[in-house]
Formats: sequence, C-alpha cells, structure tokens
Amino acid sequence: MDTKVMEKAMQWLAPEFDRETRQQVQWMIDNDQESLSESFYRSLEFGTGGMRGIMGPGTNRMNIYVIGMATQGLCNYIKKNFPGRDDLKVAIAHDSRNNSRLFAETTAKVISANGIHAYLFESLRPTPELSFSIRHLGCQSGIVVTASHNPKEYNGYKVYWDDGGQVIAPHDEDIIKEVEKIQSITEVRFEGNPALTHTLGQEIDEAYLSCITSLSLNPEINRKHHDLKIVYTPIHGTGVTLVPSILKRFGFTNVMNVPEQDIPDGNFPTVVSPNPEEKAALNLAIDKAIATNSELVMASDPDADRVGIAIRDRNGSFKLLNGNQTGSLLIYYLLKNWSDKGKLKGNEFIARTVVTTPLFEDIANDFGVKTYVVLTGFKYIADIIRNKEANEVFIGGGEESYGFMVGSFVRDKDAISSCAMIAEVAAWAKDQGMTLLDLLEAIAVKYGLYKEHLISIVRKGQSGVAQINAMMERFRSQPPKSLGGSDVVLLHDFLTGKTLDLITGKQTGITLPKSNVLQFITADGSIVSARPSGTEPKIKFYFSVKTTADHASGLPAAEEVLNQKITALIASLGINLDN
Repeated sequence: MDTKVMEKAMQWLAPEFDRETRQQVQWMIDNDQESLSESFYRSLEFGTGGMRGIMGPGTNRMNIYVIGMATQGLCNYIKKNFPGRDDLKVAIAHDSRNNSRLFAETTAKVISANGIHAYLFESLRPTPELSFSIRHLGCQSGIVVTASHNPKEYNGYKVYWDDGGQVIAPHDEDIIKEVEKIQSITEVRFEGNPALTHTLGQEIDEAYLSCITSLSLNPEINRKHHDLKIVYTPIHGTGVTLVPSILKRFGFTNVMNVPEQDIPDGNFPTVVSPNPEEKAALNLAIDKAIATNSELVMASDPDADRVGIAIRDRNGSFKLLNGNQTGSLLIYYLLKNWSDKGKLKGNEFIARTVVTTPLFEDIANDFGVKTYVVLTGFKYIADIIRNKEANEVFIGGGEESYGFMVGSFVRDKDAISSCAMIAEVAAWAKDQGMTLLDLLEAIAVKYGLYKEHLISIVRKGQSGVAQINAMMERFRSQPPKSLGGSDVVLLHDFLTGKTLDLITGKQTGITLPKSNVLQFITADGSIVSARPSGTEPKIKFYFSVKTTADHASGLPAAEEVLNQKITALIASLGINLDN
C-alpha cells in the first residue's frame, strides 16, 4: 500500500468526519486495500465537465467533504477576484441523482457561511436553467450538482463563472490551487448562514421559459401543426420540470409522456444507463410512439442539458439520430429561416467543437455565416460568445455528444430549448411536405453525406489512467503514416499547440487553448481524433468521413461505402477495443 494513500485514509478517521464515513474508511483499511487505493490515490480535479466521480468516502470520491473543500476553495477564489464586495452571489442547482440534494445543500451552507449569498433552487432543476439564473441574477458564480448521463453510482459538481459558462483556464486551475491550499476539513466553514440563503423557484422558471419562447422563428407554423404527435421522456431526470411546459408554450398540444420515467429517481430503474445516446434508454418512449403512431421521440439526460431524438424511417420504424445529425437539422433550420426572414446582417456566427461534424461549417458557409471551431466542451463555445458578443451575434451551435444551444441567454448546452426547437423543425418540415428524415436527406444531397462514428475505450482506475496516457503518447510520438488506406497528411496536436504537415514537415501554430487531443487528417479527407475524457475513465476515438450522392435514392449505397471506410480506419489504428 502506498504510504501517501494510507496517510490520507488515516486522516479520514479523525472525529471531524461523520461516524458512517469513518466506519467505511476503516473497513477499507482492514478489508479492501484496492478500494482504499482507488478512493485516496488522488483528489478529484476539474475536467471538461467539472468534478465528477463515484460517490463514497475518500479524496477521489464524491462526498460532502470533497464538495465542502471544493466549495471553500471556490469561495476563497471568488473573494480574491471580487475584493471588497458584500453583495457576492452564487446560484446552485441539482439534478435527480442520489445525494444531489444533500450535496447542493452542503454547497449552499459553505457559501453562505463565507459571507456570500447562496441562491439554491427549491428542488431539482435543469443545468441550463442554472446557467441562465447566473446571468439573470447577476451572480459571480454558479454550481450544479450532477453527473449528467453517467451511471447511477456517480455524481458531480460543475462550476460556472459570472458569464453563465463553465469555468475555463485560468479560473478552473486557480480554483483547484485554492482547494489544494486547504489541508484539513476543519478549514471548511460548514455552518450555513440562513440570512444569506435564498430559495429560487417559479420566478426563475418563468423568466427562463419566456426567453426560450422568444427563440421561435415560426410560431404560426407551430400553431398550424399543433397536433404533431410527440413522445418525450426525461429518463427520471430534471427535464420533467420544464420540457412539457415549453412544448406547450411553443404551441404543441399532442405531447405524450412516459409515466414511469417522469418520476425523478437517481437509481434510474427503467434503464441500464440514463444516456440518450443509447437507443436502449429510449426504448420505452419508442414503444409509446409506435403505440400512438407518433412522429417524433425526444429524451433528455438527467440534468437536461443533452437531448436525443428518434424519427420514423421509410419502413415506419424509429431511427435514433446521432448528435451530428440532430445538430445539422437545427443549424440548417436556423440559418435557412434567419436568411428567409432577412435577419442575417453579416455579423452572425455559429460554433462547433473540433470533433463535431464539419457539415455545420458547410451549411454556414452556404448562408455566409461564420463558424468558430473550439475545443471539446460547451464552456469553449460560451467563451467564444463572451469574446465576440460586443460585435457579433451567436445564432446557435452544438457538439456531437448531443448538446445544442440556440441563442445566448444560456451559456451551456440546453435540452429544454433544444426540445422546443427540434419540435419546431419537425413542424416546419411538415409544413414543407417533408418529414425530418426527408429534410436530413435533402441536407446530405445538398452539402454531402457525412458519417461519424465514436469509439470509447474504458480503462478504469489508476492503472487505466496510465494506459490511456501511454496510448496518447504512442500516437503523439509515432503518428500513423496512413489510416484506412489513405496517407495521413496533417497532425493537429492540441496539447503542443502545433499542426504538423507530414508531407512537407512544416509546423504551424494552433490558436486554441491547449488540450490533450490529437487529430489526424488523411489525403482523402477522413478525420480521426483521439481524446481522453475529462470526466470519465475512458479514451474516445472520433471518426468523420464524407462522400456525395446526387439524389436521395443514392444515399444508402453511399452510406455503406462510408461504413466500410470507417471500419478500415478503426482497423488501421491498431487499438485494443476490449473493455
């Protein structure tokens, strides 16, 4: 046993920790040193989505003490950044996960004990509403307790800054430095100040829903097709609080729910994983849609920042769209209607991440709209909006992992507004005599057929981190010369901030912040990206390929060609896919 691990564990036997925590730590010391090592070998850090981990005792686990230390560090950092102010405010929200309310209340107590006003939602609320509330209330920071779509044993803690976006460098790194200065939980002020604790509820809901309602581009078409049959499920999460309301405000009167999944439950009893990327999570909703002859299925994850949709195919069955396809429908709809209504003035832009389909950019170029490409994580889209909003107008953006945002009053991906806008796209397509599948195919014929694929390789624990790091180092130091039978011509290394032309040997700089991401571009235009997850013990490989078809009838054959190309790319990487 590592002596540092044991030293940390022994500290958690002190009387400052509650009895249950002490008993659990002692049991691991006596009976399960592997679990002890996993619980204490490091401290949780902020990644692309904040701090996220398995619940339990230990410095590498989510519990009230880790949250207390993180919150104390955040309070210290807020006071350093806004010196001399007695009106500091932090908004706090949480999802439906086990312990989320406890963690949120603990956070509020520490914040108020530090002389900062804590604005805590009365009950579970979506993450995007937390982002909205920061700007609406003029807060200096915000926190949401959630582990998004992770399995039920996880929870998390995402920190936002005064613009409503998640913290980025240098704030994230500096907050961690403040947390690391805290050597004992005795330095954490856990006793809350009721005078500085405030409850948020319906008034914020109303302001938020009103802003979303203003996004509608075709309210008259929504009213015309108000009876569009929609099935929606929150998968036991926070979406139940607001999605039905916003769909009603947009004019849709034929929205059906999945009653057993409307119940907020951190055990997610009806699904293996509450992840709308996985078809299994939508099975109950799809069954309901088949039974009711519905046209559209939508499902949000537990904190309602991501949405997955299913649409009818030519055979009447339901097809789950990936995030790139849904995002492309949204981007096309927004730009087409902004253009048709004369709203484009020449200073608008959209945004996507480096691993999101280039189709976004192709569509934007067609309408004369600029595209900004940012690192993975919606906090970087928020950063672009903040840096550009004085002179440019953000229309919308998204990422392949089912996150989308329309307008700029929220600075994070938003399933509430996305559900409303996706339903509007379906109504608009119907008004054109098209289904969403027809519209998706028309986009592919016009701009080219893109096919994206994602592989996630899980490597758990301390040894898994080492394996992932070794894998990235191998690709970085010995980049493949060809992938899928096509020569690799460019290597973008976002960690070194350099692009290497493998043909000429010339290096150029990358203007984005540094991040442990590698991207290989082949001579035939295929794109392969490798990125360790910032919130989960996995490494992700993204594949993007493209071809063309002159007519919708040629798309199935073209897609098969792309499937074969992706298979060849995966094989040429030489990675072990076994989990």
